[in-house]
Formats: sequence, structure tokens, C-alpha cells
Amino acid sequence: MIKVYNFARGARGLRVFWQCEEMGLPYEVKVLPFPFPDDYQALNPAGGVPFLEDEGGVAINESVAIMLYLAERYGPTPLLPGKDDPSALARVLQMTVLTEATLGGSMNTLMAAHFVAPEADKRNWSVLGLEDRMAHALGYVSDVLGDQPYLAGDTFSLADIAVSTALGIWRGALNGTIPDRLVAYRERLAERPAYQRAQARSTGG
Repeated sequence: MIKVYNFARGARGLRVFWQCEEMGLPYEVKVLPFPFPDDYQALNPAGGVPFLEDEGGVAINESVAIMLYLAERYGPTPLLPGKDDPSALARVLQMTVLTEATLGGSMNTLMAAHFVAPEADKRNWSVLGLEDRMAHALGYVSDVLGDQPYLAGDTFSLADIAVSTALGIWRGALNGTIPDRLVAYRERLAERPAYQRAQARSTGG
């Protein structure tokens, strides 16, 4: 049985729940408090959530790595295009990784500045620079989406799960704005039954 450790309502763990729901994979949710208890620190010395355990001694963190692992181990799945469609495969990998390498990396620092930094540092030059980077990155994501239903064209993929949840972090934690096209895109994805089931699991339902 897949076990996923996460904070209650943790958006990065929600990615994993959502993927499991889309793929029909059974999974168990382990909700963690913060700070982490000692037994979890021993289980996952790298710290952080989500963290996944699976049969065969698998223990893996980093939400994007977990998503790729699940797609590879339990696929094939339409969520990850095959080698016969290299353009779609490249797009899905690029946009999935972008959610942490670009969006997540920027948001982590912005959240630390917003919630933890002394007042004098909340609007320093690095914060302003990262806000500009976020605006540029979100504009890029909007352009990639264009008039397509999904980021890689006509097929819903890992990229949509990863990007949609990143947009949720940006709006929910930092009250950030996103292009209108992405607002409509995110609202449409939230209507998916698999997302709604994952959201219920994330909030303890």
C-alpha cells in the first residue's frame, strides 16, 4: 500500500493524492503535525513533506520526484506521455519540473519573507526581484497554455496537476495574482472528480 505523509491541507502532498486518484491507485494518508515528531525525522532525515513509502522498500520525498515515480512504476498512464510522442513528453516534463524549480523555489523564499522576516526585510530587494520573477513565470505558463485545454494540448497530464497546485500556493499563501487565463484554467481543473476526492483526503474527509 502506498503511504503518503503530508501536512493537513498541504498543497504539495495534494499533488500526490490527486495523481493517485486520477490513476486509481489506493493510498493511505498520514497527517503530520509541525514540528515533526522524532519518529518521522528518523524515517525521513531529509525532512519536509510530502514523503512517500511504497512496497519494495521505496522511500522518496520531493513532490515532483514522487509524481514521476508513480507514473513510471504504475503506468503507463496518460498523465505522462510515452516516447512515441516526444514533443508532449518534453512539455509535460518541463512544466512539471518548472513548478518547483522556478515557481516553488521563488515562493518558498517569498513565504519566508512574508511570514518570518523582520519588518524591515519583508520588502527588500530580493523579495522584489522574486516577485518580478514570479510574474514573468506565470505569464510564461499562461502563454504555454494559450487556447489549449491543458498544458500539453488535449490531454490532462502531470504538468496540470503540478501547475494547478502551485497556483493554489501562490494565491492561498501569498494572495498572489495570476493571469485571467490561469484563473479559468484552475477553476476548470478543480471540477475534476479526482481533484475533489483528493481535496477531501487532504482536508481529512
